[in-house]
Amino acid sequence: MSVRIAPSILSADFSRLAEQIAEVAAAGADSIHVDVMDGHFVPNLTLGPVVVRGLRKITSLPLDVHLMVTDADCLIEPFADAGADHLTVHVEAGAHLDRTLNLIRSLGKGVGVALNPATPVSSIEPVLGSVDLVLVMTVNPGFGGQRFIGYTEGKIRALKQLVDRERYQCAIQVDGGINLGTVERVVTAGAGILVAGAAVFDDRDPGARVRELLEKASSVSYHSKYV
Repeated sequence: MSVRIAPSILSADFSRLAEQIAEVAAAGADSIHVDVMDGHFVPNLTLGPVVVRGLRKITSLPLDVHLMVTDADCLIEPFADAGADHLTVHVEAGAHLDRTLNLIRSLGKGVGVALNPATPVSSIEPVLGSVDLVLVMTVNPGFGGQRFIGYTEGKIRALKQLVDRERYQCAIQVDGGINLGTVERVVTAGAGILVAGAAVFDDRDPGARVRELLEKASSVSYHSKYV
């Protein structure tokens, strides 16, 4: 399994954003992860569509927009129009998850659904066949630089086994506390896309950190009896 890295700009230096994005792209980053927070669904306020529009001008990497918001439906079209390539919503961020996912698909964007640490895998089983990505939060969302929550490793493993058994075509992404010390745990459990913020950007050389994470991930193998 080839593991991909999606650096999260939540931890980037916004005075050097274009430079840092170019560095991680050159180092092998697969996409740029954009954390959108509304101050209600999570206790933080971050980026709007205007930032995504600006990012679209400075990078050709896919923009992976993670909507940590109370009402996702009203923001999907503005972010899609701004240049998002993938849009991920939380199970709890709307009354009708299926309708929300269909809206994203109708706009020609990649479709993702996110699980908070305490949200069970069973809550998304009905839609697994219609999404491109499942994001397993390995910290409680809202802030970067948090410590990895240990029990989420079991959730990644359970989700991966379900995806393999039913032969769903969705990728498994993990976000929260991802660093050189946790890469082996999540990749062994079945993660295919690693979102890393502080581990990449809290350093003078984010490109080097991406290369280190990729090297570490490539040394780890995952095996499923269903493949």
